[in-house]
Amino acid sequence: MDFSHSDEQRQLVESIRRFVERHYDFDARRRIVESPTGFSRDVWRDIADLGMLALPVPVDCGGLGGCALDVMPFMNAVGEALIVEPYVATLVAARLVARSACEALRAELLQAVSEGRSMMAFAHAERSARYDGRRIETRARKTDGGYLIDGEKSVVAGAPCADHLIVSAWLQGSVSDPDGVSLFVVDASAPGVSMLAYRTLDGRRAADVRFDGVRVGESARIGADNDTFAIIEDALDYGTALVCAEAVGALRYANEATLEYMKSRRQFGVPIASFQALQHRLVDMFVMCEQGASMALLACAAVDGESDAVRRKRTVSAAKLRVSETCRRVSQEAIQLHGGMGMSDEMKISHTFRRLTVIAQEFGDVDHHLERFAACDDALLSADPIDAGRRTRS
Repeated sequence: MDFSHSDEQRQLVESIRRFVERHYDFDARRRIVESPTGFSRDVWRDIADLGMLALPVPVDCGGLGGCALDVMPFMNAVGEALIVEPYVATLVAARLVARSACEALRAELLQAVSEGRSMMAFAHAERSARYDGRRIETRARKTDGGYLIDGEKSVVAGAPCADHLIVSAWLQGSVSDPDGVSLFVVDASAPGVSMLAYRTLDGRRAADVRFDGVRVGESARIGADNDTFAIIEDALDYGTALVCAEAVGALRYANEATLEYMKSRRQFGVPIASFQALQHRLVDMFVMCEQGASMALLACAAVDGESDAVRRKRTVSAAKLRVSETCRRVSQEAIQLHGGMGMSDEMKISHTFRRLTVIAQEFGDVDHHLERFAACDDALLSADPIDAGRRTRS
């Protein structure tokens, strides 16, 4: 199978590379991270001008209708350049809107995103849930003409930058009852919305968001009750696939930077890259990176084309397992082979190490995805007794 880029993808890659070289070198990134907002509206508009915000948006909402595989080259660049603008956070929220909002609201929100006028974030994770997406304690109560939302969401990536939040809350049933969950579009500046914003380990912005009697209209509720959690799982898998693609760019940079450093660092009168034991470690890093790239490609293909939700989740979890383990091992090897210089804040490799460490935990760590993979495997075996027997005999 040919995995090389098409002519259009190659042109896109070149455009992204020129953008990074001109507007997002390491010094420019440092200034953005240390700014009061922690992101740049100018960079966000530049990303929109490249077409990267319109690319995944449906055509009927002013976008280009691209899929996760189309977004992969840009996600590689995001990982290599350590871009901190909330691209994945906005795309996950936009996917929820695209799949569940009414036509008018869908067109309004997604048009603004595709043109670079708006950012969004998905406020879903809660303090007591860890990675259990089914456990939602935030509540929404029906009132005359709308709803009142009360609750708190934890570590909402991109929330301090967002104009709108997509909030999960349950209307009926009990905690962990997926059939009672609904989604709401909430203005980030609405009365009753408060944020404790902070900078994460990798230099990005996130917030704990509290909702105290936040009133929204009837039209702010999106999605049907029985399908809402399936839509949420689909969006989270989409985000997982994108951060796997982002990790590939960061991993490749870590490999290249480590190799260049070892060529210049001399010990006993020769470059340390000439030591066979260290060459073996570099080869292992390269092999792991290529395996991670293959799994990221598989994950993006799954969220694009796999109609069976169980098989999609199984594939995405398998990819995240491999990528998370690769992030841990390659980032640690890169720091060790750089020596003490690798931990210096002035060197980009230390920031790449931090981002790879966060990616390994983002959208679920190794333990979470190992459990989910096993659960999906059991579900598939139960659904296909013939296949189960075949696997048992093998």
